[in-house]
Amino acid sequence: LQFRYLWVTTARGLEVLDVSKLDRPVPVPGAIIPIADARKVYVARTYAYVAAKGEGLVIVDIKKPEAPAIYMRYTADGKLDDAEDVIIGSTNASLFAYVADGANGMKVLQLMSPDSQPNFYGFSAPPKPELIAFARTRQPALAMSKGLDRDRAVDESGNQIAILGRLGARPFNRAEMEKMFIGADGQVWKVDDTVNMANWSPRR
Repeated sequence: LQFRYLWVTTARGLEVLDVSKLDRPVPVPGAIIPIADARKVYVARTYAYVAAKGEGLVIVDIKKPEAPAIYMRYTADGKLDDAEDVIIGSTNASLFAYVADGANGMKVLQLMSPDSQPNFYGFSAPPKPELIAFARTRQPALAMSKGLDRDRAVDESGNQIAILGRLGARPFNRAEMEKMFIGADGQVWKVDDTVNMANWSPRR
């Protein structure tokens, strides 16, 4: 769940639901990325990372949530071919994907670093995955544990569920969140890129 969109994996692949109203989720027409065997999904900034069994890690560009597009399918030259789960985490100036690769054990992918992605300073630089480590497991690796979030965590209603080492102001609750994107008429606020000079007011 990110802002007012929910990404889910189904038998059809990766799908998007508009959850502007949490009690009335609506599938976004056409917003489906076909993936033959999509398992777990992890959303980080403007990319969704899908563990996709034999297809490895499928990275989806979700900058436009209602028009997602495949950015890359990564198999590490065939070494990542049983992906069940993926967790994304940052350490210092690098971004990593921790993948439960089924019968192959666990794999660690470096998604960006100062060497692989010169533009890594941006808010959501395009990932450049590289396989940097792996570990065999006694049984097939089916799931990964999520690391500690750096900031506050809330549930779907906006209720804080952990402090995570941060003291001070609380996060928004659901009603306060909705004031940011739902108008008084109950509809989602929308704008377009066309300038209407009739709405322009000169400086006084």
